[in-house]
Amino acid sequence: MRNALAGALLFLFAASAPAMSHCTFRLHAAASENDGAAFAQPIRALSGKNVFIEKTAWLTERDVKAFYPYRSADGASYGALLQLDDHGRTVLDTLSVERRGSSLFVFVDGRALTELQVDRRVSDGKIYLASGLTEADIKLMAKDWKVLGRRQKK
Repeated sequence: MRNALAGALLFLFAASAPAMSHCTFRLHAAASENDGAAFAQPIRALSGKNVFIEKTAWLTERDVKAFYPYRSADGASYGALLQLDDHGRTVLDTLSVERRGSSLFVFVDGRALTELQVDRRVSDGKIYLASGLTEADIKLMAKDWKVLGRRQKK
């Protein structure tokens, strides 16, 4: 009986576990050095400055439901518009109100991609990544998220 119960619990746990993502996306808010090592970590921003970010990401790949890739202005990389799900849209809206004037840091597949300055409320659930994505990044994103503007095959 005990083995049957353990097997059933294991099956329920495995069925409820989220699928592994191909592409990771993390959005971290700026933090203070005084927040302590448990809550903040130092990084070198793309601007070259040493800054602190919150260790816990506010948004992840689980909050993205679709994206629209495009060739960036530099011609060497890609950019993308990320469309967030309802949870992600609410979190982004809250962040844009509570953290106005601060910075948000975007990481894709573990590398720093961009730093966003919060200058207005963002309630549409969209994040623009102007450049810095590779063709490999776009292919991995397409495995996880719906591509906006692409016709569905019948």
